[in-house]
Parts: sequence; C-alpha cells; structure tokens
Amino acid sequence: MFDMKNTNRDLHLYIHIPFCVKKCLYCDFLSSPSSGREQEDYVKALKQEIVQESLNYKDYFVTTVYFGGGTPSLLPGSFVEEIMDAVFGNYQMVKDCEITLEANPGTVSEEKLKAWKRAGINRLSIGLQSADDKELSALGRIHTSRDFFITYQMAAKAGFGNINVDLMAGLPGQGLSSFQNTLVTTAGLIPAPSHISVYSLIIEEGTPFYENRPADIPDEDTEREMYKMTGEALSGYGYQQYEISNYAKPGYMCRHNTAYWRRKNYVGFGIGAASLIDNVRFRNKPDIKAYIKRYLEPDGDIQKENVREEAQKLSREEQMEEFMFLGLRMAEGISYGEFFRTFGTSIDQVYPGIVDELCKKGLLQKKKNQECGDVELSLTRYGIDISNYVMAEFLFE
Repeated sequence: MFDMKNTNRDLHLYIHIPFCVKKCLYCDFLSSPSSGREQEDYVKALKQEIVQESLNYKDYFVTTVYFGGGTPSLLPGSFVEEIMDAVFGNYQMVKDCEITLEANPGTVSEEKLKAWKRAGINRLSIGLQSADDKELSALGRIHTSRDFFITYQMAAKAGFGNINVDLMAGLPGQGLSSFQNTLVTTAGLIPAPSHISVYSLIIEEGTPFYENRPADIPDEDTEREMYKMTGEALSGYGYQQYEISNYAKPGYMCRHNTAYWRRKNYVGFGIGAASLIDNVRFRNKPDIKAYIKRYLEPDGDIQKENVREEAQKLSREEQMEEFMFLGLRMAEGISYGEFFRTFGTSIDQVYPGIVDELCKKGLLQKKKNQECGDVELSLTRYGIDISNYVMAEFLFE
C-alpha cells in the first residue's frame, strides 16, 4: 500500500455484482436472480477482467473501491475475498483506501461479515429504505424493518464503524409522519450510522411501477416537504448535507461517490459497468453470458467477442456540461477558479448571463471562500427543489 502523499494519479474502482434475490418493483438496475453456478462463473470472469485491465493502470493509485449491484451481499463471503485478492494483488492501493460493499438485510450473516473484514471491506451501505413494513412490502423488498435492525447490529458488532443507511422518500402510501419516523429511527440508531442517503422514488420505464403506477404515491408538494424535513431532522442528529441526497457525520463523506461528482478517474468491472479515464467514457455491455464466455473460454484460435461498447471521447463542451451539473449536486457547489484552471476560460464567458439570471431567480448563490479568495457557486434551497431545471440551463444546444 502507498501513502496518498506520494501519488499524483488517483483511481476509483467500481465492481458490479448483478445478482439479487428478486427484482424490486421500482428497480431498473442491471440485476436479476441467479444460480450458484452462474455466480461462480461470473466471479471467475470478473477476476480475470480485474487482472487483465490492471496492465492499463500501473501508474494509478486506487483510493476507493465500491461493490454495487444488484445485491453484492448475496455473494458467498469467499467470493468477495477472491475479488479483493485480485484487486490488492494487481493495483497500487493507498493506505486509507475506502472499500464499500452494498448489503441488503436478509442476505447478511456473521460469517459473511468476517469474510468482508478479511477482504478489506471497511464501509458498508445497507438498504433500509423505510422503517415501515407496509411501505417495504409495497416496494417489493425482501426484508422487514426488524431484519434491517438485526443486520445493522451484527455489522456494528463485527467492527464496521463506517456504515451508510439508504432511505427512500415519496413511497406508495408514505405520509409525512411515517417518513419522519423512518428518519428519526435511522438517525437514532446506536451506534449511529456515519452516513445516511435519502433518495426520492423515481418511476423508471421498464419497471413494474411504470407499467402499473401506484395510485397512492405522494404528490410533489409532499415530497418537497419530505426533503425539507430530511435536512432539518438529520441536522439535529449531527449530520451535514454535502450533496443533494447525502448526509454524513463530519469526516464520513462517501469518497467514492464524491469522485463521480467531481469527475475523477474511475474504472468499472463487470457487466454494464461504466468508466471515465482522462475524459474518455466507456462501458461494458450488459450481456452476462457473453461476458463469462469472453473471460473464461480458452484462447485457442477463437476470436473473442468484445464485451465493451465503443468508447467516447468527451468534447470540451461535454466536459463543461458535466463539470456544472455534476458539481452543482454538491452542497459546496463549484469553484470559479477550478473551472478556469480546467478549461482556460471563465464560467461567465461560457454561459453569459445564465448564472446572474439564476441568481436573480433565487436558484443559485455565489459566495467567496475566505480561505482562498475563490468564488463558489451553489444551489439555493429553492434551487434544489427544481434542480433539474437549473442543471438543464448549463446544457449546450
């Protein structure tokens, strides 16, 4: 392992585990139930990809690793150990590397927790979504609130001191009192979660909810009230909002997700996994059979199928767009100085009149950083409510 002070190129790894017990009614992620054999073959292929791709990143230093899905905690603990052995054995890792694994109640055991510790996992993200069992059932979740509390306490007892809890707002049948109970119940856990994420339910095309939309989903005004309630309630428990949907105790911001919003270099492994390296975007195809065949079939004389989609070099305008609408997700916003250093021009020259107009409407705010003298631009509370509109203003025709 290496000290971050000795690095000049950091890299963030994403590892996609596409397996779950069953699809939730709102889920549009690349995931599905699977057999034990398919999981075993997939992990073998995944390790091969991790090892082979490491040749492209010898000059990089891995600062975060993130297991997402799907349900990564569905894998046997030994598989997670094998995957991380491939990572540690082929990449330069910084000493304080943040290594996160997403876990769902009902798929966690003491044996898995021990295996994760051995593998180097030092951060868990546990999906509660709601403390109300009726709301969980309406989502098609496989667990109850009691299952979550048992899982959470097991994880804390196993020595995981950095735990995120995922919550959702705007659920079918969810009212303000129910949502507030979920917030208070989560923030009041002992020991307290280091991080809480609160996402609004979005009905995505191709999901059961899209085909048969629940009639009792809260309206927009209620959702706005839930968002306001979230900030007020979590602030009272010592959480700081650092991104539109994320709240952390001091020192516990998710470094992996922050890397996405700050457009740092990251590489994804597994089917459907996306990457961004030096402003080039590329993604693996979603076909699991082709992926397994590609990495497990002997070379011989067989022409191996390309499991990666065509790479895209981002134009200067596309880079600017991402800088603005990803950076504005962060509570601290974006830096005028960083924009100039990155692109050699000012925000106001690229977007003449737009920032001033949005500030006049009360959607954006400028403030001067007293430490460095730089000007920072961020969303106001009102701007967050209609953030999609604000972000769209920074897209080129």
